[in-house]
Amino acid sequence: MIKMPPIIIKFLSNDTFNTTKEELEFLENWIQNPENEQLFSDYIKMNAAIEKELKTYDIQKAEEKIMLHIKQEKNVFFRRKIKTVMKYAVAASVLLVVALTVFLNKESGSQFTEPIIINNTIQVGTDKAILTLENGEEITLVKGTSFQTPNATSNGEEIVYEKGASKDIAHNYLTIPRGGQYHIILADGTDVWLNSESQLKYPVAFSTGETRQVELVYGEAYFDVSSSTNHNGADFKVYHQKQEVQVLGTEFNIKAYKDETNIYTTLVEGKVAVSTKITNQILAPSQQSKVNIVRNTISVSNVEVNAEIAWINGKFILQQKTLKEIMKILSRWYDVEVIFNNKDLEEIRFEGVLSKNQDIEEILNNIKNFGVINNFEINNKTITLK
Repeated sequence: MIKMPPIIIKFLSNDTFNTTKEELEFLENWIQNPENEQLFSDYIKMNAAIEKELKTYDIQKAEEKIMLHIKQEKNVFFRRKIKTVMKYAVAASVLLVVALTVFLNKESGSQFTEPIIINNTIQVGTDKAILTLENGEEITLVKGTSFQTPNATSNGEEIVYEKGASKDIAHNYLTIPRGGQYHIILADGTDVWLNSESQLKYPVAFSTGETRQVELVYGEAYFDVSSSTNHNGADFKVYHQKQEVQVLGTEFNIKAYKDETNIYTTLVEGKVAVSTKITNQILAPSQQSKVNIVRNTISVSNVEVNAEIAWINGKFILQQKTLKEIMKILSRWYDVEVIFNNKDLEEIRFEGVLSKNQDIEEILNNIKNFGVINNFEINNKTITLK
């Protein structure tokens, strides 16, 4: 684990923070120091935790809220739990952690080496997909362009199929490359968000009264399923080579990447049954099943749902993930290769909130400022961590 001053570790925790009076007074004095105002302001602007709120964000009010809370709670700071929409005071506290970390590192005389940027060609991911029609024809869907088939329309950011049923069912594929994401509305009204490096097979229409079936060939997808009550009681199934998910009307996330040995199904609302060739499990909201495709086992645990589905809201919420896991997530979104010069770095765990709209260099600098890595190098689309 990363070694940081105790107060920083407390702020980064998701549990109740029992701080000392001296620690709270340090925070109080630091915030009030005019010399730290610009540092605090800069990190508010760059931190993704308040990206959506930034248009109306007031730095002074954020400071005032923190000050008021410190005065009211001299022995206990507050309990921080990541939610879909973060409160201003909580977001400000996260930003303060980043600012304090940099401040303390500088005060202690830590030396920061400049990153090595040879040729940065890395782009932030965007809406893009490849649509494969029944006859094998492939159409590239990209943001800013439109496309239309006899039963679907795309504006470049999503593709919407006409509602209706049919006896003769044709299937399409939607493939999302690395560095992409896409939204699709199926013919039954079901919304599906597809993450980078994913592929979905689905019918262009569904048969009346029969089970609505789609296949997540690989990758990650979030489903908001149209209720069975709207389709004569017909249920909805998502197939994968190693599992099947049966639902009646619900919201859930499936992560089944080709380079991972586990398939994760996270239930947000409703009820689903996750089945394999050997067994099955019923999930309740906020539960996640993990199917190990090597051992043919399935387990269920409670999870923080908002962290699991943050990607559809433009964020990466990282909870106790290793640097190796984090860089795998980033490599898909930014379409990059990551090399670890020091294998020990792969197992370092830390938490944070990142925006999918941030430049990769900015993200790497934040990780570097936290002391996780000593330095990094960008050469075209290859990142080397040192």
